[in-house]
Amino acid sequence: METLIALSNFLIAGLIIIAPVLIFIILKKLKTKRPLIIYSLIGLFVLGVLMWIFAWWSYESDLILLKHYGYNLDGMSETEFFGNVLPENMDKVKRLETSIMGIGWPVKAILGFVMTIPYLIFVYIGKVLIDRILLNKNDA
Repeated sequence: METLIALSNFLIAGLIIIAPVLIFIILKKLKTKRPLIIYSLIGLFVLGVLMWIFAWWSYESDLILLKHYGYNLDGMSETEFFGNVLPENMDKVKRLETSIMGIGWPVKAILGFVMTIPYLIFVYIGKVLIDRILLNKNDA
């Protein structure tokens, strides 16, 4: 169960990393006018959706793992919370319990989205520079 959830988290994180590059490649093949504006709008939308999904899934996957290890989410005391948890899983459950406390997943999604905006800009600038270098090599 833990491996499946980790794989899904890596898949979504990989999509977040690859999406701006794929958007740029698609826009280059379509030969659109004003690629910066279109890239920015589509990139912001796609990254926003992917960050929303990633933040939600990380929270839900923690809840799934807690239930899998026997944690009682509806308990009223520590003995009810940890009553069905095996001793060898107690450290994992306490870490998962700590990770779902604090700020909620919508705030994590918003903060993650704000953190990905510089990456979107970096990918665009990097791709433009690579294209110019390749164009100069072909002309020489």
